[in-house]
Amino acid sequence: MTPTARVVLKLGGELLAAPEQRRDVATAIGRLTDGAALVVVHGGGREVDAELAERGIAKRAVDGLRITDAATLDVVVGMLAGRVNTRLVAAACGAGIRAVGLTAADAGVAAVERAAPYTAADGSVVDLGFVGRPHGDAPPALLDTLSSAGFVPVVASIGAGADGQLLNVNADTLAGDLAVRFRAGRLLIAGGTAGVLDPQGGTLSSIDDATLEQLIADGRASAGMVAKLNACRHARRYGVGRVEIVDGRRTCDLDGRAGTRIA
Repeated sequence: MTPTARVVLKLGGELLAAPEQRRDVATAIGRLTDGAALVVVHGGGREVDAELAERGIAKRAVDGLRITDAATLDVVVGMLAGRVNTRLVAAACGAGIRAVGLTAADAGVAAVERAAPYTAADGSVVDLGFVGRPHGDAPPALLDTLSSAGFVPVVASIGAGADGQLLNVNADTLAGDLAVRFRAGRLLIAGGTAGVLDPQGGTLSSIDDATLEQLIADGRASAGMVAKLNACRHARRYGVGRVEIVDGRRTCDLDGRAGTRIA
């Protein structure tokens, strides 16, 4: 079937830790590839956290962004580009999907530069260390080539600067960037929550740009949700028509019928 649409799916690492989770996710990926060119971006924060703890390295983060020193970067690269990516690709291939494991550093999937000091939601300024941010607007030629040939790129959120320095890229941020440059019609961000929640814990079916800004500004959005909302805002502002945050624990929701739509 010739793909008629383009979709970027971001998977939180909490959805990928166990073999049965990966099998369920692979089945959902298969549904999304029906008539669509799909790119998958994944995180792996829980496995990174566990490995850091095993090595006695303290975790530090701000607004859902991991502060990455040299020791932390070594763990992040090994876990994301190695264990998490390979296991997900293997599960997808086992489900009959022609999945290909990549990082953002491969053949210009994403041009990345070292992030400037970050101004947090509370106003503090933080040096994130070896953290990258996507920049530029060049189409990701490798993703276009693979998708046109019927492959599903599975991208770990590791990039490289112009000097070859590896950099940790927030997976939500990368997904929002790729959705724009891949010219996707949809961005689905799937994690361990039921979407954006109201004060009573219910899921908001949709939010507009003004509400999104207010959730970040007044601190109602959790640290991890801030990064997701920023990625969604970027995607909507630069042409992605349909953007949703969905509950990846219910793989039936990965088709976007539930969760929060960013209007």
